[in-house]
Amino acid sequence: MKAIILAAGRGSRMKALTDDRPKCLVKVRGKTLLDRQLKTLRNAGISEIAIVTGYQRKLLTNRGLVEFHNPRWAETNMVSSLSYAKEWLLAEPCIVSYSDIFYEPPAIKLLNTSDASLAVTYDPHWLKLWEKRFGDPLLDAETFRLNKDKTLAEIGYKPKSLQEVEGQYMGLLRLTPEGWAEVLRIRADLTLEECNRMHMTGTLQKVINAGRITVKAIPYELSWGEVDSAEDLLIYQKQSF
Repeated sequence: MKAIILAAGRGSRMKALTDDRPKCLVKVRGKTLLDRQLKTLRNAGISEIAIVTGYQRKLLTNRGLVEFHNPRWAETNMVSSLSYAKEWLLAEPCIVSYSDIFYEPPAIKLLNTSDASLAVTYDPHWLKLWEKRFGDPLLDAETFRLNKDKTLAEIGYKPKSLQEVEGQYMGLLRLTPEGWAEVLRIRADLTLEECNRMHMTGTLQKVINAGRITVKAIPYELSWGEVDSAEDLLIYQKQSF
């Protein structure tokens, strides 16, 4: 099994913390997000790891990782960055991870037990963490609704109530070649501008709407976090993980 870490963007919401480094090199409790992820992936049995670089590329080389580079990182979003790793995605199933998160090996093992073409992990107990991060959890939450068979029904919209949020997507997923081919088919019908600005959650929703494959939603209940701001770092500084 292979894994791809998406680290092309700058992480502008981190302000001065990413003036001279990619967000994945910001430290959480003395260890960079990237080092945390690499340890977790390897402990979960992932031996081949790639990183999609962009901003401050030179700081992410010589780490024993396969590099895919997005030279248009400043004008594109995450799915466009992922497309630079298409040779891996079309060859075999791959774990895909945002670079600004941390989690434990069971998250990877849960994804690898799925036979779905496209699977994501989510936190069903997201509310407590979001209340710490934002006060009002709806300020930054996205809709996440499930079908009765635990496939994903809706993701990525602005929720009007907590009832529209059955969990929070973590930025961690597994794509098979069939799943990636469906993403490519959807993107082929979009303009270049639409492709450039489309986020991962928007892409997942388009996959759901198309109805050719399902998106499996797998609950994950152990420690994890997403780092979007300096305030997040303060929260995780106090958290045991």
